[in-house]
Amino acid sequence: MSIARKVDKHGLLSEPIPLALRRLTIPMVFGMVAILMFNLVDTFFISLLGTEALAAVSFTFPVTFGLNCITMGVSVGISTSIGRLLGSGNNRDAARFASHGLLLAVILMIAASSLGLLTIEPLFSLIGATSDLLPIIKQYMGIWYLAIPLLVIPMAGNSAIRATGDAKTPAKIMMLAGVINGVLDPLLIFGIGPFPELGVQGAAIASGISWAFALANSLYILIKREKLLAKPQLDCLGNDWRQTLQIGTPAGLSNALNPLSGALLMWLLAAQGTASVAAYGAAMRIESILVIVMMSLGSALMPFMAQNLGAKQPHRAFQALFTAMRFAIIFQFLVFIMMVPLSWPLSSLFSQDSAVQQQLWHYLVVVPFSYGMQAVCMLLISALNAMHKPVHALVWNLLRLFAFLLPAAWLGSKINGTEGLFIGIAIANLISGIGAYLYAVKIRRTTYRNLVNIS
Repeated sequence: MSIARKVDKHGLLSEPIPLALRRLTIPMVFGMVAILMFNLVDTFFISLLGTEALAAVSFTFPVTFGLNCITMGVSVGISTSIGRLLGSGNNRDAARFASHGLLLAVILMIAASSLGLLTIEPLFSLIGATSDLLPIIKQYMGIWYLAIPLLVIPMAGNSAIRATGDAKTPAKIMMLAGVINGVLDPLLIFGIGPFPELGVQGAAIASGISWAFALANSLYILIKREKLLAKPQLDCLGNDWRQTLQIGTPAGLSNALNPLSGALLMWLLAAQGTASVAAYGAAMRIESILVIVMMSLGSALMPFMAQNLGAKQPHRAFQALFTAMRFAIIFQFLVFIMMVPLSWPLSSLFSQDSAVQQQLWHYLVVVPFSYGMQAVCMLLISALNAMHKPVHALVWNLLRLFAFLLPAAWLGSKINGTEGLFIGIAIANLISGIGAYLYAVKIRRTTYRNLVNIS
């Protein structure tokens, strides 16, 4: 195999940009759908145990998401650094960096889950769990904390695989893991056939087994096919961990901002009444599907840009960024056009309450208009992480959520209640998207100017 083929075996440095982005994005859509279904299946089967079981597990979501933010942050640090090393042809350094990054992720998660095991009762009491729910939470989280280190390597390892330009394999791994979880959930929760009836513990055990499957497959791909794992080198360990954390810590914090802003929006909506909260909750479920292509495109853009920047092809990297932004605006506008006739049928499907239906309909005919510009901001954040500017990416997410979104939503609610709040969300998305596009133009101009000065 030639050196050029080794460096660019997935075509990120030579394939036409639209084709490369499409090849990366489509499998990631299926992977994200698998993750969404993974959570929905768990929630569905647990709900069959009763309201108390569902409420208890609902209390665990902020904690489980918080721990997963650790791995998501480290994954960004691993992916962007490996992409640059592979783009520059440093395959051996990429393998070393992947090994050190995965080791760091595992150590951090074991430390966090160990602390979690020791603090289940005080932590969940602090966030509002009542005494009757705490025993159920202990049953679930006692298993979950023990199993979560198994998910670290599939999450971080799949990011490393995507950094090579292969998005299909990680998607297949997560889809198969989701199938295993879906099959085991009812067997272990309800004790079907020879399986014991374990209740919420069964859901946690089913997740752990599916994570173990994903772990084995990710390790096999990393070691045997991609040759992306090597023996740790103590002399490089500290520097590699420092670089991973320099990128991963802001990226992890950026991920954590999204549920925080969502909680604050819920607080604003609670003042408008139960119907407003119910309408927004239903809207979030619909929105997770409507923006899934853009989320996948943002994840695909990061390894593409990282490899091309590592290969000293910034023009190609920025061309990909602006191609993705233009596509996002056009695609999401078409989604909005599609949503106009579907908005009322969907509103009727998600609720029988006329007040909820009316508010959900209003959300669906107003906010999707702004999804294209929201995607532009998301793509800029991915690009900044690929450029090793994670603090800039964190600042842009802070601006989007806390300088634009929440103030506009609050002001809109004061002017026109729930409908005004939804209009405020749309206006904030438009403002943040325009700002992100102009900032992308600025950093492209600065990068090109620096190249001219160097030459």
